Amino acid sequence: MTRLSVNINKFATLRNARGGNNPDVLKVAKDCERFGAQGITVHPRPDHRHIRYTDVTSLKPILTTEFNIEGNPIPEFINLVIKVKPAQVTLVPDAPDALTSNHGWNPKANMKFLKETCARFNDAGIRTSIFIDPIPEMIDYASETGCKRVELYTAAYAEGYGENPDKALEPYYKAALEAHKCGLGLNAGHDLNLENLRYFVRNIEWTDEVSIGHALICDALYLGLEKTVKSYLEQLA
Repeated sequence: MTRLSVNINKFATLRNARGGNNPDVLKVAKDCERFGAQGITVHPRPDHRHIRYTDVTSLKPILTTEFNIEGNPIPEFINLVIKVKPAQVTLVPDAPDALTSNHGWNPKANMKFLKETCARFNDAGIRTSIFIDPIPEMIDYASETGCKRVELYTAAYAEGYGENPDKALEPYYKAALEAHKCGLGLNAGHDLNLENLRYFVRNIEWTDEVSIGHALICDALYLGLEKTVKSYLEQLA
C-alpha cells in the first residue's frame, strides 16, 4: 500500500494570516496521525510564510510516523535538517519567491551539488529524495547522486487527467519504471487529489509514498479533517 504523508503547510499559512496559534499546527499533525496518516510533510521556506523553522524543531519530538522535510537545500535548510534528523528529506529546486514548487531538478546540470548534498544527509542517516520531472533521462542522472528515492512532480498529470487519464499518466509510468530499474524508491506529489489519486497508484502500484497538502486541506473544509484523511487512505487501499 502506498503511504500517505500529509503536508500541513496550509494550516500554518492560515495561522500566520491572523497571528497567534490558531490553528495549532502541532495538534493538526498529531490529529492527522491519529486519523491514519502514515507521515507528516513540511516545506519550510526562507520567508517563513507558512511552516517556520521553529515549527520543524517542535514537530520532530511529538511525531510517531515518518517525518519528511522538503525544500531548497540552501545552507540554512541543510543545517535545520541535519539538526532535526527526519526520516526523509526531499530536495526541491524552488526559488525563494516561488508561489509553489513548479519544476523538478536537472540532476545532470546540478550533479556535483546534488552529490555533495545527498552525501551530507546520507551520512546523517536521513533518507534523501529528489523532486524531479517525469523524464527517464533525469531519473538516470538522479540515480548517480546518491539519493535513495525520487519524487515525481505530478502537476502535469493532474492537469491532464480530466481530459485523458491514460495520456496524462504515460510519462509518469515510464519515469516510474526507470526509477524501479535504477533501484530507486518512488514518491509522488503535487496536485494529487481525490479525483486522480487512485488511478495513479493503481497503475504505478510500486509508488512508496504520496505527499498531499493543498487539495487535502481544501477537502477538509467541506468534509472535516478526519473524514478527509480517511478518504485519501481509501484511494490508496
